Amino acid sequence: MKALKGIGLLIITNILIMITLMITGTLVVNVILPMFGIDVRSSFAAANFTWSLVFGFGGAFISLFMSKWFAKRGMQMQQVVNPSTPKERLVYETVQSLAQREGINMPEVWVYWDDVPNAFATGPTRNNAMIAVSSGLAMNLSDDELKAVLAHEMGHIANGDMLATTLLQGLMNTFVYFIARMISEPVRERNALLGFVVDIVLQMALSVLAMIPVTWFSRRREFGADAYAADAVGAQAMVAALRKIEYLSNQSAAYVNAPEEEDALATMKIYAAHSKLSGLFATHPPIEARIEALLNRR
Repeated sequence: MKALKGIGLLIITNILIMITLMITGTLVVNVILPMFGIDVRSSFAAANFTWSLVFGFGGAFISLFMSKWFAKRGMQMQQVVNPSTPKERLVYETVQSLAQREGINMPEVWVYWDDVPNAFATGPTRNNAMIAVSSGLAMNLSDDELKAVLAHEMGHIANGDMLATTLLQGLMNTFVYFIARMISEPVRERNALLGFVVDIVLQMALSVLAMIPVTWFSRRREFGADAYAADAVGAQAMVAALRKIEYLSNQSAAYVNAPEEEDALATMKIYAAHSKLSGLFATHPPIEARIEALLNRR
């Protein structure tokens, strides 16, 4: 029942986002741009590009601003406000200390129930973010290893990775919508239904290709977050944490049943498996490469 409720909420949310973007696009094309002497209505290519920008960046930024809301409702979570156990105090105080070091607002701290050791950070801005750790991570890592993982997630926040990824995703979305619409339009003029089908098929195919630069960027940001953790708590602690997380994840039956390509939070987590099809679509570098980068830091 809870799963069905979550799916229904997701469908309703996406419908509302689509309606919002359609209204926004209509206002931009027919009202806002003409107010500034820019009329794209007479050119299909210009109007199409404007609509693509609205849907491409609009969808990406709405997802970013709702990312905390989605994360909290996507899994069973509890916020840590008044730590009551040693592990909770360690998590809370580590995040608090790193936030003070960066001069940013304290991110929300959450724990979610999952035997798979993992953690993620999300949020629209550096000053409006959250960090969540799984129960499996908190229970199985040593204090130093847990601090390293928390520093890694703080690195994502401090480096502005969520915003940077959103900008790239918005750009890729814009190209996907624009190219698909430009190619399908001649077909649409002859047969509206066939043109619609061609448009959707092209969007799906181009979206797969668009994931290549997005996942490449995600892999680069993982190295940056690892480096931040190494500076904050030491490279050896981060190396030990990565090795233990990989070992525990590979031992977990739950992990085997939840591959990266089916995990909507994969790009935010500290660890994810490689795509079975190609490393081009992996959101995270191989653990060996991350460890090597940490050990070779000067």
